[in-house]
Amino acid sequence: MKHTPQRLFAALIVGAMTFAACGSDGNDAAPVETEVAVEVGTIVDVAVANGSFDTLVAAAIAADLAETLSSPGPFTVFAPTDDAFAALPAGLVAALLLPENKATLAKILTYHVVSGEVMAADVTDGDVATVEGQTVALSTADGVTVNGANVIIADVAASNGVIHAIDAVLLPPDVDAAALLAPAEAPVETDAPVEEEAAEVGTIVDVAVANGSFGTLVAAVTAADLAETLSGEGPFTVFAPTDDAFAALPEGLVAALLLPENKDTLVKILTYHVVSGEVFAADIADGDVATVEGQTVALSTADGVTVNGANVIIADVAASNGVIHAIDAVLLPPDVDPAALLS
Repeated sequence: MKHTPQRLFAALIVGAMTFAACGSDGNDAAPVETEVAVEVGTIVDVAVANGSFDTLVAAAIAADLAETLSSPGPFTVFAPTDDAFAALPAGLVAALLLPENKATLAKILTYHVVSGEVMAADVTDGDVATVEGQTVALSTADGVTVNGANVIIADVAASNGVIHAIDAVLLPPDVDAAALLAPAEAPVETDAPVEEEAAEVGTIVDVAVANGSFGTLVAAVTAADLAETLSGEGPFTVFAPTDDAFAALPEGLVAALLLPENKDTLVKILTYHVVSGEVFAADIADGDVATVEGQTVALSTADGVTVNGANVIIADVAASNGVIHAIDAVLLPPDVDPAALLS
């Protein structure tokens, strides 16, 4: 794990000892002890600051549940880590983040939430109702498990409840993961003459979702309300950071950018990766090119194709409204200060 959550998020009482100077009579003044309570944030605040729940935070925002999970509650959240989400079938997270699957995403997320504050020591074997409405099975036979998923870090305190980190994503029994990943149904055959048609390529957003390597980018585009724009006529050239590229950013930065208050900055960063027009790798020339964000990026062909030094690792991924070049780093505009977002 990237942090030790107990150390980061337990309610801290800081004892400050203040000693008075010795008086002229040689007697020491008694130490004065003061206690300062460090305020613990909401479940969402804690998840964002931790850095191991970026996918969960992105999903909560996409499902419009961030405000709910910041309300008084209290709630007990069995929170899948980023590794847990990564273990889902390829493309499933990206599919769930699509607007048309918002209801299913909300169903899955609320299936991880129980009303009330239940610490690990108070968990008993048996079924418990979730906020989604169905039940999950709790067990203490081998540590604490929920539907067989292991609680790997327990009792992470929040102001409106408690988080237990788990090592798997819980899918309600009536959610069919395969159906979410299934291609569109083939047209019904008729006796009419068959005309040869080129297979339709989806938009930039469709292609990114289907690929499975751009889950974080899709989550960011959704949070920034740019999905409709990048599904528009275009054409666009998108230098698309992979999930590994986003994972290489400073710890907690992705989650911070997905917060509603940082939406403008997120839009700025994402549009800094987009160039108007359709530019294939063979047509790239050395020099600066204007982005949709307004500032320029530096293109080079000296050692493969690079953009601001980031390598194009897969080029010329065709879409109906442009082209995608996958890159191995996230491009930050010069006037974006990551440290300020994390402070």
